[in-house]
This record gives sequence, structure tokens and C-alpha cells, in this order.
Amino acid sequence: MDLIENEEYGYCSLIKATHQVLEKLKIENITRAKVTNTKRVEKNLIAPIPMREAVINAIVHSDFSREIPPVFEIFNDKMIFTSYGGLLPGQSKEDFFSCSSMPRNRELMRVFKDVGLVEQLGSGMSRILKEYDKSIFHISEHFIKVEFPFSLPKDNTIIANGDDNGNEIGDDDSEMMKVLGLLEENASITAKQMSEQMDISARKVSRLIKALKENGKIIRVGSDRKGYWKITQ
Repeated sequence: MDLIENEEYGYCSLIKATHQVLEKLKIENITRAKVTNTKRVEKNLIAPIPMREAVINAIVHSDFSREIPPVFEIFNDKMIFTSYGGLLPGQSKEDFFSCSSMPRNRELMRVFKDVGLVEQLGSGMSRILKEYDKSIFHISEHFIKVEFPFSLPKDNTIIANGDDNGNEIGDDDSEMMKVLGLLEENASITAKQMSEQMDISARKVSRLIKALKENGKIIRVGSDRKGYWKITQ
């Protein structure tokens, strides 16, 4: 209910939108560590390969005739991907989980395969079920939801961004101060520009900005494209 961030990835080609969603979720899919008596366990919040396949499935199999786009939600303990359309006419749940290809949008599937987003027809479901149980799928008459629980709870140590494991978190406080300084100089500065000036990855900049937003130190005024940042504290 307490919405922290809302981003729109529409108004462009589905291929571009898919890449944008995948990139955003890679940033959010951080690595957490849990130290036990015998070993140290490090895991992404969600297994990266099933997450990617679920995103692509939600887009390529969505029923766009009602102009209802897929929705990708991030909570503090899970991610939920929702697509409109339900099962195809004549398709059973057994068919859905059998990893046999029954594309809703054949031309869209062909294009996604041509550009390398889909490797082999029907292979996406098998990659998801290799890591997760069927219970993560919730199928209704009009919607299909995939609910990925986080592998480790929030109170475990964050090691790195999910797609930037070499960029470890060590001096976040000083880097947050640098971000605030750059935002004070230029409220419309982009994450890419900040990463170049700070000599860190754009993904880490995005994570630092998110932390500043969650701590109430900055807010976004206006749209993502034409808005600007405002320092509140």
C-alpha cells in the first residue's frame, strides 16, 4: 500500500521495454549473505535465470487486445509478475506446466526469438521449474501471476547488486553524500552522468538513489523523463 516507486516502461517497442524491465530487475535483484555456524551463504533475492524467463513470458504471452500491460511488482519479501490473458482456450494447467510451446502471440514470439530474447520455444517454463515449485504460479480466468519469494530475509547483509557482483558495498555513506552533492549541483542529473563522475556503475548509483529515497532524503518531482530531484533533508 505504501508505494515507494513507480516506473513506466511503455510508449516504445516491446523489445526495448523488455530490456528496460530486465535491466531494472537486475538492479533490484541484489545479493544477500547469511552467515551460519558452518558456512557463509550468498544468494540473489531471486534466481536470475527464472526471473528473466518469467519476465519474458509475462510480456510475450500477454493478451494485449484489452490494452492491459504486464505489471512487475517488488515488495520487501517477494516479486510478483502479472500478465493479462489467463490460459489459452483449450489449454489446461497440465499443458501450461508441460513446457510445450503454445504461444498466444506467434509473430511476437518469432520476433523475440530472432533478437535472442527467446532461445528455444517452450524452454522458459522448464528453466523456471528447475529452481521453483509450481506453487509460485497463480492462474485465474483472466490473469497469470508468478510470485517469487526472496531467498533470504531482509535482515541479512547486502553484498552487491544482482548483476554487479564485483561492485561490493563498503562505503555507502560517503557515496550517498557524493550523490547528494551532485544532486544539489544539478537536480536533473542522470544516473549515467553520476556514475561517470563518481567512477562507479550506474546500477550502484540507482541503488544509492533508491536508498536515499527510502530514507526520505530525496524525492522525485515530475516524471522520470522531465522531472528533477529535490533534497528534503
